[in-house]
Amino acid sequence: MRTIKTKYFGRISAAVLLLASSFALGQDGPPPMHAGMGDHDLHFLSRYLDLSDAQKTQIKQLRISERSATEPLMQQAHEGHVQMTELVQSGNFDETKAQTIAASLSQTDTQLMVQHAKVEAAIFQLLTPDQKAKLTQLTSQRKQRFDQHMQRLQQGDQPQTPNN
Repeated sequence: MRTIKTKYFGRISAAVLLLASSFALGQDGPPPMHAGMGDHDLHFLSRYLDLSDAQKTQIKQLRISERSATEPLMQQAHEGHVQMTELVQSGNFDETKAQTIAASLSQTDTQLMVQHAKVEAAIFQLLTPDQKAKLTQLTSQRKQRFDQHMQRLQQGDQPQTPNN
């Protein structure tokens, strides 16, 4: 279970940094894989961290280079998912082929996570000590809420929804 928590916490941390860095892209918005993130979140983090124009410019350059580096990996991931879907829907499931596809997807996911981590580390280094502290505190709070959510799920509680 620790590995799953670590993986999700890493993704939460990545989302926080990507939200902060995506604002620097201005009207371009977040990259396609994060298209679901709302403008409200982007503006919140930009104001929360009070990014300077120079930081926004540097972050924009990092995100542009990341996008060009991850596009082929995103295409590979998409193709792997299509292959898996086709295999599942073929009516002739081949477990060995599924394992091969899954292993390829795992490698691609690992490469994407490392690429994102490299850019996140570079972005983090652009922040002032105060901004780093604020972002670290925000990430810690989000991790704590996520851990509480996971505890409730493990205890059999239903996830909280706005309608509950």
